[in-house]
Amino acid sequence: MRVLVVDDDETLRLIVRSALEERAYQIDEAEDGEQAVNMVATAGPYDAVLLDVNMPKMSGLDALAKIKELSPTTFCLIMTAYTNVQDAVAAIKQGAFDYLEKPIDSERLLKVMDSALAATAMVKELRFSAPQLEFDKGRKIIGSSTQIQKVFEIIHRLAKVETSVMVRGESGTGKELVARAIHVNSHRMKGPFVAVNCAAIPENLIESELFGHEKGAFTGADRRKLGKFQFAEGGTIFLDEIGDISQQMQVKLLRVLQERLFTPVGSNQEIRADVRVVAATNAPLEKMIESGSFRADLFYRLNVMPITLPPLRDRREDIAPLADFMVQKFNKSHGRSIKGFESRSLAALRLYNWPGNIRELENVIEHAFIIENLDNIRLESLPDHLQGLVRVSPKDPAEAESSVDGAIAPANDLLAGSLAASLAASLAASSELNYPQLKEKFEREFLIRALKAFNGRINQTAEHTQMTKVTLLRKLEKYGINPKQYHSQ
Repeated sequence: MRVLVVDDDETLRLIVRSALEERAYQIDEAEDGEQAVNMVATAGPYDAVLLDVNMPKMSGLDALAKIKELSPTTFCLIMTAYTNVQDAVAAIKQGAFDYLEKPIDSERLLKVMDSALAATAMVKELRFSAPQLEFDKGRKIIGSSTQIQKVFEIIHRLAKVETSVMVRGESGTGKELVARAIHVNSHRMKGPFVAVNCAAIPENLIESELFGHEKGAFTGADRRKLGKFQFAEGGTIFLDEIGDISQQMQVKLLRVLQERLFTPVGSNQEIRADVRVVAATNAPLEKMIESGSFRADLFYRLNVMPITLPPLRDRREDIAPLADFMVQKFNKSHGRSIKGFESRSLAALRLYNWPGNIRELENVIEHAFIIENLDNIRLESLPDHLQGLVRVSPKDPAEAESSVDGAIAPANDLLAGSLAASLAASLAASSELNYPQLKEKFEREFLIRALKAFNGRINQTAEHTQMTKVTLLRKLEKYGINPKQYHSQ
């Protein structure tokens, strides 16, 4: 963990450094806010920055604002005298993770740093579960595309307000992880986070599950029960699969959102709900509103600031770093020391369409850990349906083992399988076997299907079809194909 300690008091910096070095953190120091901002800009990003409030040149609060702008995922801790706790409160509203009162207590410091470390790990995991690899100010950051930067920006804004949130995305894209990140970055982070899968609760029990019930409220209610909203008091409740609740429950949930009140089953007493609601679904709520199965007023209450997570197949360039991340995770949990992937297995991961998204990828990697007994995960250790996506070139199997280009044979449904069927149909329907014409027809069809498979991305299409980028662009121009048409197909 890289930590920057910022204070104009050299003795205090020494005390903090001595405490943190027990955990083998990498420590840098700055004497004032201006120097700290410059260090974050040039040597960052840091995992955590500890800031004094009152410093020359630039105050801790001003430095906090600039550091969060430069590096939204850096956790900032404010150090302040007991008499200036109001400064710490203001800092937390501006995005600080927590505050420490002077004189600094080493035990309290390490406890807060442990919490920051856990939150850092969660944010890093969120990066992997969210959109594509892109460049940010000249730096290549895993999972930090323009889309994920927007997600971080929304999370940062949501940390300052109490707005309800709707997270959209296919199953396995990391919706609960986003909800937890919103909770961890809000002022409710010290409160409970309660997750509820609405689809897993029978319709006749969901009201009791969410709002609780009194003894004797219904058959089998032999004692009083607290609901999930009561357990989440002061924190965040995550309602997954919100599209599965009945219209009757939708009305009661709407009341909680509007009036912050609910009534347990069998009770006449209203209870105030100090709870942040984050909902998630992969259901087409707009169509459900048209059909009358989902209330429009509830939708608009939840959808004030929506977050949409794309499926893994739409961000294939994340697959390799995500797989490496999971290798490290399973190395720890399984006590292994696997280094990574051989080229053919990595090619198979990139070619597969991942209908189960991140969750399915995690299951595949764990499957490989159970099977593999060498230092790198081989193609043979992956499930059978992935093994069929690549083959070793018969010309030089050894070379194919060391080269992704020599290993890739795109045999997924979008390419080899469907292309073979298309070619067979063309040959069967053709009265004349005109090679030049059929060759051009096949080539054009091949390019279109490859663009569809890789969402119109030129670099990925060129890599996986074993063409140079120049050749691909020339052929697209020849056949009048616009890759932008396939960005969302």
